[in-house]
Amino acid sequence: MRVAIVAESFLPNVNGVTNSVLRVIEHLRRTGHEVLVIAPDTPHGEPPADRVHDGVRVHRVPSKMFPKVTSLPLGVPRPRLVGVLRGFDPDVVHLASPALLGYGGLLAARRLDVPTVAVFQTDVAGFAQSYGVGAMSRAAWAWTRHLHGKADRTLAPSTSAMDDLLAHGIPRVHHWGRGVDVAGYVPSARDEALRSRWSPSARPIVGFVGRLAPEKHVERLAVLARRDDLQVVVVGDGVDRAKLERLMPTAVFTGALYGAELATAYASMDVFVHTGEHETFCQTVQEAKASGVPVIAPNAGGPRDLVAPMQTGLLLDVGEFEARLPAAVDHLLDERQRYSVAARRSVLNRTWPAVCEQLLVHYDAVLGRRGARAA
Repeated sequence: MRVAIVAESFLPNVNGVTNSVLRVIEHLRRTGHEVLVIAPDTPHGEPPADRVHDGVRVHRVPSKMFPKVTSLPLGVPRPRLVGVLRGFDPDVVHLASPALLGYGGLLAARRLDVPTVAVFQTDVAGFAQSYGVGAMSRAAWAWTRHLHGKADRTLAPSTSAMDDLLAHGIPRVHHWGRGVDVAGYVPSARDEALRSRWSPSARPIVGFVGRLAPEKHVERLAVLARRDDLQVVVVGDGVDRAKLERLMPTAVFTGALYGAELATAYASMDVFVHTGEHETFCQTVQEAKASGVPVIAPNAGGPRDLVAPMQTGLLLDVGEFEARLPAAVDHLLDERQRYSVAARRSVLNRTWPAVCEQLLVHYDAVLGRRGARAA
C-alpha cells in the first residue's frame, strides 16, 4: 500500500501529533508499505526542516505562526499539492490532525479520487478558549465539521472525542486509539541519583510532562509548588515557560526531554499530574502509567478513557481541580505501590504495533468503500 501522510505538525516540532505520525511511519515501513509525508516547514527565518526522515521523503510546505490560536506553526497549502500527490500516486491519504494543510491535502486527494482517513487529534475549539478567544470556538467547530465531513472516515482517539464529533454533526466517526512504548517506558528506569538532584531533601516528586502552552494549564500546579513537603518537576518547554518559572520558583524545570532521558524522568516521579482539560487523548498519561506512575488528570477529554479512578489514578472535576489536587496527591502517595502496579498492568496490551494494525483496517475500509463506489 502507498500511504501519503499529510501532517499538520511534524519534526522538528515534537508533540502528540508528531509522535503518532512517527509511530505510524515506523509501522508502515516495517510492514512493507511505502510512505510520503507532507508537512510544514519551519517558519521564515529559521533553519529549514529535514526533507528526509528515516528514508521517507518529507515534502515541506511554507508555514506561518498564528499566535492567537496555537503556539505551533501551521502549514499553508499550495496548489502544487495536487501534483505532489499525483507524483506519489497514493492508495490512501492519511490526514494527521488536519487544519489548514490537512484541508489542502483533503481537497487534493478528492480531486484525484483518493480515499482519505482524517485523524482527529487536536481540540482546536478548546485551544481557542485557552488562548482567550472563546468566540472562535463555534467557528472552530464549524470548520471541523466542514473539513471532516469531506473525509471518507474520521478517526477519534477517545470516547469523549467521538461524542464531541458526533454531537457537532460530523459523520463517519470511528475509534482509533494510541499505542505506548511499554518496552521504553518502564518502572525500572527510576533513577535515584536524578531524584536526589531534583529533591535533595527527599521530598516526594510530583511531575508534569508536556508543552508549556496556555491550553495545558500548567499553572494549576502552583498549589503544589507552594507546599514545603513536595517537589514539583516540570518536563517540557514552550511559550509559557518564563511565566511558569516566575509563578513556581521552587519547581524544577528540565526543559524538553526525549528518549531514554524522558523515560527516566517519568519513572523517577512519584505521582504524575496532567493539568489541561483539552486533550483528545493525552499520550503523556499512557507513558506515565507504563512507567508505573499513578496519574491525576481532569475528568474531561481523553483521560477519561485512560485513568480508572481509584485503580490507576484519580480524575478531578475541572472546576474543582486545583482545590482537590493536594488531597489527591496525598492519597496517591499513601497508596502508591498499589496504584503503580495497576497503572503499569493497564497499558501492557496497548502497544504501537497492535494499534497501527487497527489503523490498516481503517485504510482497507475506505479503500473498499471507494472501490464499491467506483463499481
